[in-house]
Amino acid sequence: MPRRFLQRYMPRPDTLKRQRSLRLVAPLIADARLWLLTRRSVANAFSVGLFCAMLPIPFQMLIAALGAKVTRCNLALSIGLVWITNPLTMPLIFFGNYRIGSFFLDMPVREAPDRISTRWVAEQMHDIMPALVLGSLITAVCLALLANVCIRLIWRWHVSRNWRQRRKKRQRRRAQIESEFDD
Repeated sequence: MPRRFLQRYMPRPDTLKRQRSLRLVAPLIADARLWLLTRRSVANAFSVGLFCAMLPIPFQMLIAALGAKVTRCNLALSIGLVWITNPLTMPLIFFGNYRIGSFFLDMPVREAPDRISTRWVAEQMHDIMPALVLGSLITAVCLALLANVCIRLIWRWHVSRNWRQRRKKRQRRRAQIESEFDD
């Protein structure tokens, strides 16, 4: 992952500290270790953020922030990745998690009525919840592990590619200087 690319889109800690609405989490924001962009901190931030995003619980961002503090990974990335499950994507993702949980629990999948209402969901919650929780945990763990491995591999590939390009550039420069001396 290119560090400069990530830094371009990340918020600055000093601007976040000045916002009055974030006064309660100011000590967390002030920790400079939570803003580093290293291969380890970015990969772990993806793991924490995606894990928390797949959980069907409230306060996912707070849990991601605490997870970033515990694992000492990038705070902004871990909180930002939680928004994969936003109000538009949440029904589809959690329905997929429910189907995965139903498969592992060997339960029949409940068919939704033509019109889903909060009343219907509340009535079905007792039956749906075990499959949803299990499916969400399975998805969260798998996504967290997969993201961590992929980010580390992509980062390593990017660094080695940059090294090769720099080596080729040095070799061209050296060949150009040698050809000038030969003339």
